[in-house]
Amino acid sequence: MCIDYRALNKITIKNKYLITDLFDQLGKARYFSKLDLRSGYYQVSITAGDKPKTTCVTWYGAFEFQVMSFDLTNEPAKFCTLMNKLFHQFLNRFVVVYLDDIVVYSQALNEHIQHLKQGFQVLRENELYVKLENCSFGQ
Repeated sequence: MCIDYRALNKITIKNKYLITDLFDQLGKARYFSKLDLRSGYYQVSITAGDKPKTTCVTWYGAFEFQVMSFDLTNEPAKFCTLMNKLFHQFLNRFVVVYLDDIVVYSQALNEHIQHLKQGFQVLRENELYVKLENCSFGQ
């Protein structure tokens, strides 16, 4: 199903999410891993008050999105804000969040393994899942 949200997006007040200079954060890291969230936006619930705004009427009835949709103008900013909130203790130390990707970076291999464990712990605690085939480890 494809829903055209152009009219809603046109009247939506835009949230701006600034992407910091990612290269500066990576510093002198030697090991990098990219964690790709499985259907990233679809793992995050929409605020109850915003659900009616996503209504789609079909022959079978009216339906509302229960989770974020990438077609809505503010969802990327909301999603990045949420990911940064979840990973706040690791940002600028060994994690960079870019849209639905999480980059873990480290100088030493043993440190990198520990950083990955900490990142996976945050994902586990928040019931977020990665798409293993789209992840890369220790590059």
